[in-house]
Amino acid sequence: VQLQASGGGLVQSGGSLRLSCAASGFTFGDYAIGWFRQAPGTEREGVSCNSNSDGSTYYADSVKGRFTMSSDSAKNTVYLQMNVLKPEDTAVYYCAVCSPSGWDPSIYDYNYWGQGTQVTVSS
Repeated sequence: VQLQASGGGLVQSGGSLRLSCAASGFTFGDYAIGWFRQAPGTEREGVSCNSNSDGSTYYADSVKGRFTMSSDSAKNTVYLQMNVLKPEDTAVYYCAVCSPSGWDPSIYDYNYWGQGTQVTVSS
């Protein structure tokens, strides 16, 4: 299982970015995929998790209404559309296999993450 995040960058507060997660090494849809982030000096924080069984997507309260996950099975790619970005969203973002059942962003439960992508939001 390989998951590679990309698409990060520097954006002003209130701006938008779309992150991409290229999946390989497994059949797309066999695993639930989500995102977590980690800012310097902080614990990893769950951002989202999309269930591969019923299609439900769970979001942390801190991003709910601003971030949206989507996927393109033909491209084996998962996306994270991030709108109305805030300076506190600054972090390295990773895509990984998540556990949608009882998902709790405060409980780190992700596997098979690859290289992350830096998102920096300036005020």
